[in-house]
Amino acid sequence: MNVTQDLSILHLIINASAVVQIVMAILAGVSVMSWYYIFMKWFAVRQARTKTEVFERDFWSGGDLNSLYNSAVNDRHHAGSMERIFEAGFREFAKLKTQKNLDPKDVVDGSRRAMRATYQREVDGLEAHLAFLASVGSVSPYIGLFGTVWGIMHSFRGLANVGQATLSAVAPGIAEALVATAIGLFAAIPAVLAYNRFAHDIDRLSIRYESFMEEFSNILQRQMR
Repeated sequence: MNVTQDLSILHLIINASAVVQIVMAILAGVSVMSWYYIFMKWFAVRQARTKTEVFERDFWSGGDLNSLYNSAVNDRHHAGSMERIFEAGFREFAKLKTQKNLDPKDVVDGSRRAMRATYQREVDGLEAHLAFLASVGSVSPYIGLFGTVWGIMHSFRGLANVGQATLSAVAPGIAEALVATAIGLFAAIPAVLAYNRFAHDIDRLSIRYESFMEEFSNILQRQMR
């Protein structure tokens, strides 16, 4: 078997020590999970952005609020986050408005609180699994480094039984150890990039939701006059 075959990635993984193989398996599993969450989150954020733009266009086109509310209620399962925020606020507004001896400010404040509660749920849903991506990005290199250190230690311990230390005796052990670091980086880099991108996109969406809540509260306040 030639040197190239001995130092191939697959050969190094198969012939690595048990501890290094466990580290590689953990990192491979974490990488697969992170890529699953990356694609899932990418579709979720893109869908949330698209539905937000559609609802904003319908809302500011001057349509009737009751019609928008009925549309949101009838299509609740396919409604976007901003549409659900609007639905919660308008429903609370309509309920409180019918109560007698209630100050108009209290009606608007109740509507705002209902929208705030729905806003928190929607943002929490968008931020789901972001903590996992952040953990993968920060921990994976250290797990890979642990596998590397352990592999190098195992390689040098093997030299104790060798009369003469040569590069050919040390190279396979060091190479298999470095594979663990490479897999750790392969898991960490996409997770970090995805986390930063999604955190930025979700932050921009949350700002749009908060701006809508304030603007919609002003509209409801004008209707109470």
